[in-house]
Amino acid sequence: MRIAPGAGRYAVAATLAGLATARRLGRRAAVALGLLLAGAVLAFHRDPERTPPDSGAVAPADGVVSVVRTEEHDGDARVRVGIYMNAANVHVNRAPLAGRVEAVEHIAGGHRLAFSKESEHNERVHVDMARETGDYRVTLIAGAFARRIHPYVEAGQELERGDRIGHISFGSRADVLLPAGVTEADVLVEEGKATRAGETRIADI
Repeated sequence: MRIAPGAGRYAVAATLAGLATARRLGRRAAVALGLLLAGAVLAFHRDPERTPPDSGAVAPADGVVSVVRTEEHDGDARVRVGIYMNAANVHVNRAPLAGRVEAVEHIAGGHRLAFSKESEHNERVHVDMARETGDYRVTLIAGAFARRIHPYVEAGQELERGDRIGHISFGSRADVLLPAGVTEADVLVEEGKATRAGETRIADI
């Protein structure tokens, strides 16, 4: 199976952490622990293929919908859909709609639990997307244990619906700020709904 870029160094670190227990557990047990930890890290960074539908905005992440709300953004009423990713989910994130990357912006912040209200102030990366029929934004948000957000895209790049845009190592949340004009009546998911990145339709656009 395909693995997200950069996962190898985390697997090596996990292996070394396991081997460091050799004095307490014995050599064989330490090797087994190191391999087990490395395998868990690689499984966490798995990157399966996905087949997007022909229409609609798709989920940017595997997980559970944690937020559906309307808020003001640059003078417009915009709908936000947030998806919380737990440790068992695939953590590679995908573009909800086709478009051109306008900007990729890193915002420093804390590392609170991604499903809490305080996560609004966590470290994040905004990926702003331009479309003829309405711009949108994907925000990748770090959590309490997620310390690395890895965007794959850069300004000027053209993306199709469901293309990979990045991954978050060790957890957290991905939000979509849908284009202006989209209302909550157009949203096809509700809080608690399970999603698959690049496949689950979250809004009828």
